[in-house]
Amino acid sequence: MAAASQTFPTRMYIDGAWREGTGGKTLSVINPADESVVAEVAWAEGDEPRKAIEAAARAFPAWKAISAYDRAKVLKKTAELIRERADVMARAMTMEQGKPLPEAKAETLATADTYEWFAEEGKRAYGRIIPPTNMMKRYYAIKHPVGVVGTITPWNFPAALASRKIGAALAAGCTVVSRPAEQTPITLILQFECLVEAGLPPGVANLVIGPPQPFADALFDHPAVRKVSFTGSTKVGKELIRRSADQVKRLSLELGGHAPLIVFPDADIEQVAQAAVLGKFRNNGQVCVSPSRFYVHDKIAKDFTEAAVELTKKLKIGNGLEEGVQVGPMFAPQGLEKAQALVDDARGKGAKVCIGGGKSSRFEKGYWFEPTVLTGVDGSMKILTEEPFAPVMPILDFSKLDDVIAAANATPYGLAAYVFTNDLTVATRMAEGLEAGIIGINDPIPATPQCPFGGMKESGLGRELGEEGLEAYFETKYVAVGLRQS
Repeated sequence: MAAASQTFPTRMYIDGAWREGTGGKTLSVINPADESVVAEVAWAEGDEPRKAIEAAARAFPAWKAISAYDRAKVLKKTAELIRERADVMARAMTMEQGKPLPEAKAETLATADTYEWFAEEGKRAYGRIIPPTNMMKRYYAIKHPVGVVGTITPWNFPAALASRKIGAALAAGCTVVSRPAEQTPITLILQFECLVEAGLPPGVANLVIGPPQPFADALFDHPAVRKVSFTGSTKVGKELIRRSADQVKRLSLELGGHAPLIVFPDADIEQVAQAAVLGKFRNNGQVCVSPSRFYVHDKIAKDFTEAAVELTKKLKIGNGLEEGVQVGPMFAPQGLEKAQALVDDARGKGAKVCIGGGKSSRFEKGYWFEPTVLTGVDGSMKILTEEPFAPVMPILDFSKLDDVIAAANATPYGLAAYVFTNDLTVATRMAEGLEAGIIGINDPIPATPQCPFGGMKESGLGRELGEEGLEAYFETKYVAVGLRQS
């Protein structure tokens, strides 16, 4: 395992063996806080994806055949090992991803909880007996694991998002070929170390670190791969849907979002402002379910804005390894440029920058953008039409419930939405009226392993976590049995 000296494992894992890349090629992992090289990891530019798929295909019959209870032992041990090593794993995540260490630690522990949840949920993959119409027949439905699954995960939550796919697939009896984002591979390498040490048989889970296109080509071309689970942009998700048609591969897609956060006048302004700032600026706004449009009732809009600005001023920005830091760097220079472009577009069309508004000049290196609050925002601005993925809080006001529902739904995205109110009728109408797969009522961070997670409209297909997250890795078989005459 990696030690506190900041030396981390760097190899990929295929067919039960830790491997270097083809020809010894490596990839530099960059710390976004200071642009230093965290590690040189193995880089696959050969046929590693094919080898990993074939290893998973060979391992599938035996893994499928063992009991859910035996699979659960491996997953629960994995969870235990992750908890034991949480400090080291969180440090690695902060160094390669940039988020503050407490956020990285919380994500690591949530990852352990996800593995433990699916360890137990796998034991509850029940079939059912169906009453027959003909008493000389018996009908029943049983669950059958999909088979080899390819998983592709992004950089913003490199531990948690991988565990939602890997944990569910393994619990269902599937085998896995995983690819992390090339910018954050160390987090998943450390997770795989826990899986291996927990007793996972060779070939059951494989880790390939390499360029995205050859990996995707291998998944969609190889007939052994029956399902692909992807978290990332809607643009890429649409391309995967097109690619899946050739072999009718199953897909789970968790895609982009543009979540409204709606505040009604009966809510406590200070508490809601704190929740809004927490929800917006965690991971520097680089969260698919992060609130990105803030609709505040006109009776309290001024007070809410003032409270949000004051709280934003107090946020401590810096290297995520430093004590008390609440906001780290942007993940990459492209994110920094997009954040600036969105703010400049809004400012140019009449928006007011209440705080922030640009790159931070306090750091010599790294990708730093000041947490930003905007007012005077309207629908002509890109901040309301493009998924921002940036630490920018645009505030709008509203007066009527039906109007704010219509405004919140006026987007192709439908991943998450947030409502703050103490009125049960308002909460119910919002929960039923908003077009989003996840609704947080007085809760800015609703994700938890036992509840389904996923989007509507162009925000994805299927659900992760909860019982739905396990079901996504099963086929349902219907069996009809004819009985002999006595």
